[in-house]
Amino acid sequence: MDFAIGLVGGLGLFLFGMFYMGDGLQKAAGSKMKDILAALTKNKFMGVLVGALVTGVIQSSSATTVMVVGFVNAGLMNLNQAVGIIMGANIGTTVTAFLVSLNITKVATFMVGVGAGIFLLAKKRRVKNVAEVIIGFGILFVGMDLMKTAMEPLQSNPEFTGLMTKFDNPFLGIIVGFVMTAILQSSSATTGLLIAVASTGIMSFDQAFPIIFGQNIGTCVTALMASIGANNTAKRAAVIHLLFNITGTFIFIIFLRNPVSWIIYELVPVNVPRQIAAGHIFFNLLNVVVLFPFSNLLVKASELIVRKDGRETESVTKYIDDRILATHSIALIQSAKEV
Repeated sequence: MDFAIGLVGGLGLFLFGMFYMGDGLQKAAGSKMKDILAALTKNKFMGVLVGALVTGVIQSSSATTVMVVGFVNAGLMNLNQAVGIIMGANIGTTVTAFLVSLNITKVATFMVGVGAGIFLLAKKRRVKNVAEVIIGFGILFVGMDLMKTAMEPLQSNPEFTGLMTKFDNPFLGIIVGFVMTAILQSSSATTGLLIAVASTGIMSFDQAFPIIFGQNIGTCVTALMASIGANNTAKRAAVIHLLFNITGTFIFIIFLRNPVSWIIYELVPVNVPRQIAAGHIFFNLLNVVVLFPFSNLLVKASELIVRKDGRETESVTKYIDDRILATHSIALIQSAKEV
């Protein structure tokens, strides 16, 4: 029971810290988001960079993809622009995985205290936003530490260690990663849990790697749900996200998993949490490199799956869609355009 309480509490703090840090970054970025959006119209490669940058700021690839679905539904973006941002979002989400693999829990509570002090004493809104980032960053690591502490007693639990041997089957790992991410609605949260388990020494990198594959597919559920009620073009954007992650996963498993695993063991020979973070980065980066030249095929495939049926209607509002509202700085820009 103590294990469950610690794990749930730690996960809650981790998610809250991630949200609070992302919200602070988003507000601190403010009007600069407008310049980022202006870059969307240039080309697909720029779209990849923008997708990675926006996801790095808001700390959620799911939120970025949902935002893209909203833009497409509002007619502000076409599928050729959307596909680059969707690919870039997968790269941006690796930032969180890298951060949580760092062992800086000793200074996490100090950061919360410093951030809170700055927030209470600051007069300027921008300084308060920076303080929110510091607080969120600290809370995120406090949550990670709680999860790690909760998992430690399981090292000597024969039933749990026996369960871990089941993950020698990569397909089971993919299913678990998919289900966990679909439930938590956050691949970063799944990665955080994975690193917490691995830090206790009861899971190897080879067991954890397939879970990373599964979580990339599981994160598509959020965008698919967001596309319900949207027009067909927006549905195609969500389908592109799904096709990209599924295709990338199968290509990686068949052709790239073994050589990438060898490279990671050479670069990070001992530290499993950092191996997981490195695997997350390699997986998402290589998927973009391999599939970017075929982005037009992903668009065409989505058009075959979601066919025209006379419902290619425009949004009631020209610039605003409900799916954009969660990203405050962008929603404000679009609201100004609507007026």
